[in-house]
Amino acid sequence: MNTAKETVRRLLDDLPDTASLEDIQYHIYVREKIERGLRDVEAGRVVEQDEAKRRMAKWLGC
Repeated sequence: MNTAKETVRRLLDDLPDTASLEDIQYHIYVREKIERGLRDVEAGRVVEQDEAKRRMAKWLGC
């Protein structure tokens, strides 16, 4: 498993030299959200699609 520092280094290597600090922050943010989601799936913290639709309908007042 890579350390956070190694992951960021690899991410930086993949970005163009013209990437702004905002671009870099965005990519780090997205990467963390994806990794968090994958951990949730592995831990079984998921919601079935029908349940998600039911919850969304409640929130949206449908």
